[in-house]
Amino acid sequence: MKKLRIICMIGLVGLLCISPVFGQSKAKKNKIIADSNLAKAEFIEKDALMKELFENAYGYVIFPNVGKGGFGIGGAAGNGTVYEKYKVVGMAKLTQVSIGFQAGAQVYREVIFFESKKDLDRFKESRFEFSAQASAVAVTAGASANVKYTDGVMVFTMLKGGLMYEAAIGGQKFKFNRF
Repeated sequence: MKKLRIICMIGLVGLLCISPVFGQSKAKKNKIIADSNLAKAEFIEKDALMKELFENAYGYVIFPNVGKGGFGIGGAAGNGTVYEKYKVVGMAKLTQVSIGFQAGAQVYREVIFFESKKDLDRFKESRFEFSAQASAVAVTAGASANVKYTDGVMVFTMLKGGLMYEAAIGGQKFKFNRF
């Protein structure tokens, strides 16, 4: 039974990872862009100080709907929109695999701000990933006031729903596709 559960979770993670944004229709991409714009407005509504981050960052990527689940082995995936100086320049795919004590499922939003052209270019070359040590700031009123760039990036998340207990290690990987 334990082996069957592990095989099922690996299969689920595999499905999450192979549903690329790159083969999506124009209507699907437009939906992701619209969802990203809504997510941006909600990030700013939750913490008004984030408006300055969006205005002053060299670029950013918004993942408006990241689904995450796990039971021992977990995974997450989401599609997003990449902005460079206020302009949409492409789409991105987030994937994550983790292992450890975890149970549940949740949906959240994630925004990654890039401090400079060099940092955004690293993302656009798909050479960007977060290790287990990377941390994101949960968005609450005033949460962004004292956050600084670390290695050229700042990451914020906003829970949309679900419940997840987690003491696991893993990392996020990203793929970029220019229009």
